[in-house]
Amino acid sequence: MLNLPLSLVIEGLVAILLVITIGYCILLNSRLKRLRADEEGLRATIAELLTATEIAERAIQGLRTTSAQCDQTLGQRLHQANQVSEELSTKLNSAGAVVERLGKMAGLPVGEAKAPAASPRPIQPAANRAPAAQAGPATQSAPAAPSPSQRLDDAARALQDRLQRVAS
Repeated sequence: MLNLPLSLVIEGLVAILLVITIGYCILLNSRLKRLRADEEGLRATIAELLTATEIAERAIQGLRTTSAQCDQTLGQRLHQANQVSEELSTKLNSAGAVVERLGKMAGLPVGEAKAPAASPRPIQPAANRAPAAQAGPATQSAPAAPSPSQRLDDAARALQDRLQRVAS
């Protein structure tokens, strides 16, 4: 069997190499198919990323617009709040001046018109007084400063008292 002609051995070797080459080509073909399939997947992924980027850009632009509108609205509200604050301050100052004038008209010293020493307090119902009596002196807080309307009422009462004394 070893006496085979050399040409037959070479042709057999070539046939074996051709079979190996065909097998390798089949392997390369399957790899190329997977690569092409991956390429399509990559293209789809890139298209999705581009779409997501466009959506994100539009959302960012919308957020910028909303932020600018909020900033403008907040600025307007702050401006209005400052105006109201200035107006209240002016009214409070003019109320203080009215209290002083009423005190002067009543013949009271200015300090007495602002905070009369013996101003009548409204009588509280028994239901309101009970918790204060039970709480004791430790929980009672210092009296709050009279509001401008209370000061005006006190000055008006003092003026009425003074006028009644003068009339009698």
